[in-house]
Amino acid sequence: MPARAAITGVAETDIGRVEGSTVMSLHSQAARDAIADAGLEPEDIDGVLCGYSTVEPHMMLSSVFCEYFGLKPTFTTAISAGGATACIMLATAAALVEANKCRHVLMVMGDNRLTGLSRSGTVAALAGVGHPQFEQPYGMTIPAAYALVAQAYLHEYGIGRDELSALAVTGRKHAGLHPKAQMREPITLEDVADSRVIASPLNLLDCCLISDGGAAVVVSSSAAARDLPNVQVEVLGTGQGHTHEHIFGAPSLTSFGCADSSRIAFGEAGVKPADIDVTEIYDSFTITLLVELESIGFFEKGEAGQAALGGALEIGGRVPCNTHGGLLSFGHAGAAGGAFHIIEAVRQLRGQADARQVANAELAFVHGDGGILSAHCSTVLGRV
Repeated sequence: MPARAAITGVAETDIGRVEGSTVMSLHSQAARDAIADAGLEPEDIDGVLCGYSTVEPHMMLSSVFCEYFGLKPTFTTAISAGGATACIMLATAAALVEANKCRHVLMVMGDNRLTGLSRSGTVAALAGVGHPQFEQPYGMTIPAAYALVAQAYLHEYGIGRDELSALAVTGRKHAGLHPKAQMREPITLEDVADSRVIASPLNLLDCCLISDGGAAVVVSSSAAARDLPNVQVEVLGTGQGHTHEHIFGAPSLTSFGCADSSRIAFGEAGVKPADIDVTEIYDSFTITLLVELESIGFFEKGEAGQAALGGALEIGGRVPCNTHGGLLSFGHAGAAGGAFHIIEAVRQLRGQADARQVANAELAFVHGDGGILSAHCSTVLGRV
């Protein structure tokens, strides 16, 4: 069996409203803490991958960060794939160390979207994903596009409001166990149903948060990881799946590329959905998580909502999901949002999740999607 890449360091900054933060300060804090968590020094890092920033966009963000932080890697680039960015960065980092191009790759991303963007700037960002000719002129926004998916799903499978709301309620319950979560106050099914409409049928509590925050992950070659202090978490399999970019071009509104990405990742890892102990799945909206849970294979079509109502997604349930609270309640800081899922999976496999710990977690599944369920990347992680 070929040597696999290992995740050796993880860290996130404070999440939510981080007054005085900047894009580079969030990157730097997360990077410093992840490198220290790995038991390394900055000079040990020979590869750097950055995501993207909405607040301070730059076509060469990785070079900007390396200059700011004082790194001189032999490989560096920035990756931009929306919510799939972090998982694609992880797949890229794993490929670099497995090909012996690098020994230790730092993945780092962060954005101060809450304090650094005005309301109009946020609205402009939400509208910027739409096709410039066929969507943007008609007022399409990201929530509206996901609402199309939700309308189609509710029509096709006949589920009710409570089944969609249960995903938000479960995420908030888990966030209450995480000291860094942006939103920790419990919510009920009624709270979700009564929150104001954003794009019907999606209400405010169906939507992810807007947050300041940074995240970093260190990926090392198996040989380099042997002498490091943490329990090794190996990257067992990765896969991507892409069916469209703009929602008007999607071949289906209820089936997406996560089916392909997860099939590839499970195949590489030699496991199946039933083998997974903990799942960390991109949840930009409640409908995002619902369709992905089913397309990936954790539930049959039309069944995830009812399962969530019955507690299947809770810690101790059949498919523990987003044990940190996810984007809906832990926080969402652009590219860093997807990295929060990776970090939580690593902590679960290390046994470091404290009150959120899933008992005897040995295999974790992480998934990210970008655009309007456009770019998909899945990863299977395992404890050595």
